[in-house]
Amino acid sequence: MAKAKKATKKAATKKAAPKKAAATKKAATKKAAPKKAATTKKAATKKAAPKKAATKRKPNAAFMKALTPSAALAAVVGASPLPRTEVVKKLWAYIKKNNLQDSKNRRNINADAKLKEVFGGKTTVSMFDMTKLVSKHLK
Repeated sequence: MAKAKKATKKAATKKAAPKKAAATKKAATKKAAPKKAATTKKAATKKAAPKKAATKRKPNAAFMKALTPSAALAAVVGASPLPRTEVVKKLWAYIKKNNLQDSKNRRNINADAKLKEVFGGKTTVSMFDMTKLVSKHLK
């Protein structure tokens, strides 16, 4: 008789389990639909990533062209022809060496006698305007 009770209990638990599973399957199908949409978006982004990695960025030749500085600019960066990027690097080295960056507003540069000629007579110049003013002294 004990075996018969165990068999009915197992059958009862087996029957109960599918009912719960059926209820959870319905809830799972409702939740599964948004997940499918999310996985398709992820798949689309994964396909787009290799295209960006495949193309290499080429440097702009205009920045690498050696330009001759004017006499006023040559007093700061040197007289030899330099690319525009190197001129800006040397200018910043000169500014930091001589402590010409404004202490309150770090975007401004306080010109000394040499830089005043380069900046067109201005005593204070924004770092964003500096490259514009320097480009006038490069040929």
